[in-house]
Amino acid sequence: MSFSGTAMAYANRSWHTLKMTSAHPPSPLFVDSDLARTQIAVATNSAEPTLPAILNEKIERAAAYAKAARAGATRRAYDSDWAIFTAWCAAHGLTALPASPDVVAVFASDQATAGLNPSTINRRVAAIGHYHRAGGYPAPTAMPTAGRLAEVLAGIRAEHGGAKRQKRPADAVALRNMLAAIDGEGLRALRDRAILAIGMAAALRRSEIVALQVEHIGIVPEGLRLTIAHSKTDQTRQGIVIAIPEGSRIRPKALLLAWMAAAGHGKGPLFRRLSRLDALTPAAMSDRAIARLVQHHAAAAGYDPSQFAGHSLRAGFLTEGASQGATIFKLQEVSRHKSVQVLADYVRDADLFKDHAGQRFL
Repeated sequence: MSFSGTAMAYANRSWHTLKMTSAHPPSPLFVDSDLARTQIAVATNSAEPTLPAILNEKIERAAAYAKAARAGATRRAYDSDWAIFTAWCAAHGLTALPASPDVVAVFASDQATAGLNPSTINRRVAAIGHYHRAGGYPAPTAMPTAGRLAEVLAGIRAEHGGAKRQKRPADAVALRNMLAAIDGEGLRALRDRAILAIGMAAALRRSEIVALQVEHIGIVPEGLRLTIAHSKTDQTRQGIVIAIPEGSRIRPKALLLAWMAAAGHGKGPLFRRLSRLDALTPAAMSDRAIARLVQHHAAAAGYDPSQFAGHSLRAGFLTEGASQGATIFKLQEVSRHKSVQVLADYVRDADLFKDHAGQRFL
């Protein structure tokens, strides 16, 4: 029997044990009224004092700091995952908070049957644990009865796991083709060219692209000094400066200056939303808009848009840099990866056919 069949059989056997039943209230007791009033008075006098308002404000502020410690993209993903789980529980008459490990195991099994990949399911289980801890409950995966849940998750990884499907990198050739496919000199055309060029040249994440401010741009004779004020790997907001050369092929500096001159905004978000009539708005673009922009221009250049995403710009820099002989450490200066393992994979892929062991006899 396949894992899916095993998991669903387990779900069917244990389904009735998952329904949450309310406890029966205790039978009323007949007590002496004077004694009861005395006990109430004693309880009232001995109760702990409530926290003053100022302390409550401090606690709320501390909670806000704790929330800020988690990256914005992760928070949005957890919020979405939790909404999906609570809706699933409501549809099956189950309690979401707190949820038993068996409830989470059946939920995970349902998600796998629906076609979700193991990494998404693991993130949803992590989100469930996060909301349990925030609500003062232990995470279902940390409960003593979580053994079956661990088995279900391991089975999902074994049956539905596999090589991670990577989006296609927007390397130098792909990016130049995408830039060439953008027609006109209107605000949208100028903005989109600048986003593609800067996103690739600085190996930016899409969240970093939309977080850029005008004051983060330093113009120097050699090119640009780009300040990344906050990123996924810089949760303490220390910031880092990225060098972007002038360039003679993609020309990221020239394309960015053309956008800034046309937009004419001297402060605030660097890349702003445009109205349907291409009028400039004061609002920054969303990170999802970056992904749609990349796919749109990939399609215009003749590529399959489903193979591209917002990450394609960052991956494009690493792929092209590795193929041109850049060392892991020079790549890391731009990409800001904490670990070099990911970068080693890019370099290894670029070097697969260089000095091949079978070159002299195959």
